[in-house]
Amino acid sequence: MANDAVADNALRLAPTRPGDGDDPVRAVLAAYTNDLITAVDDTLATFLTTEIDTLDEIDAGMGGFAAAARDAVLSGGKRIRPTFAYWGWRGAVGGGEPLAPVLPALAALELLHTFALVHDDVMDASTTRRGRPTAHVALAEQHIAAGHRGDPGRFGEAVAVLIGDLCMVWADRLLAQATVAPGRLFEVRRCYDQMRVDTVAGQYLDVLGENDPTNWSVERALRVARYKTASYTVQRPLLFGACLAGVPADAALADAYTRYGLAVGEAFQLRDDLLGVYGDPAATGKPAGDDLRTGKPTALLMLARQLATPAQLTALEQAQAGPVERLAELVAETGAAARVERMIAERVGDALAALDAAPVDRTARTALTGLATAATNRRA
Repeated sequence: MANDAVADNALRLAPTRPGDGDDPVRAVLAAYTNDLITAVDDTLATFLTTEIDTLDEIDAGMGGFAAAARDAVLSGGKRIRPTFAYWGWRGAVGGGEPLAPVLPALAALELLHTFALVHDDVMDASTTRRGRPTAHVALAEQHIAAGHRGDPGRFGEAVAVLIGDLCMVWADRLLAQATVAPGRLFEVRRCYDQMRVDTVAGQYLDVLGENDPTNWSVERALRVARYKTASYTVQRPLLFGACLAGVPADAALADAYTRYGLAVGEAFQLRDDLLGVYGDPAATGKPAGDDLRTGKPTALLMLARQLATPAQLTALEQAQAGPVERLAELVAETGAAARVERMIAERVGDALAALDAAPVDRTARTALTGLATAATNRRA
């Protein structure tokens, strides 16, 4: 596929309707942005082939490590961040600009995402991701199969941290391959660096909340959502795309992207909170109820405690050590799940209002309107 077919096809989006597919995000991205996803995946595969060959030359023992790193990047994923970055760029430049010069920068965001996922899974002790063993679990299994000495779990976690670090470096390398003016690349890098800082800050707050739940609140849970998810999933990718197009940070379009991105990103995380409790593991690719089981202070759980009657609050505390299904029922009985649904709808409305007045390309406006709904009304 020629990369510029993405621009030629204009990636037209149609509004999604209930029943248009088991997963609205996948339906939209697969049906209407397939060319972009293919271009990003091809770019990643080509880049990783060269990088893996370089690693293999270091030592014969690098093969398993290199393969695990490659698999972590290429094993599925919705490519949401490159998609939002693409529309941030296309919304500024219109339909005539070729994609090839900025494609490496868009694909680099997927490497950054892999870094965050692999490290997040280690910190959360998650066992599955996208329906497969997480990187540290798979590496521990390799350790056992090879008959190595030492603690397999410790080995898996240590190597997974290195894979995450490597993906961060790879993201930098691939970003440097974008063909944009040096002055513009400096601004792109500034936006990219802020995205990374926000991600680390959000991740720390997430860890802190798990270890200091008595001092947590709905407001702080939403702050985690803004920094851990909204910033590097929607807001910063949009601004990253705008930077690639040469849009000044103080432009009206950048302001609209900021407001849209924060609203959609928060709604995205709130949907994740609901899916983490009430989602179908066959669709989400990870067990349901983990957050409740560990008492992770998500906005959903914080709201449940805030809305609960004294009797419900006592029941919530007593159920913490019992079956997670009962705990999920109690959370719903407080009205927290329904409140989160309303919060999602409110944020989607705020995002669309931000787009209404934005000086954005018409096709990009249609795409971002569809993505606001698809990214927040999904089953996985």
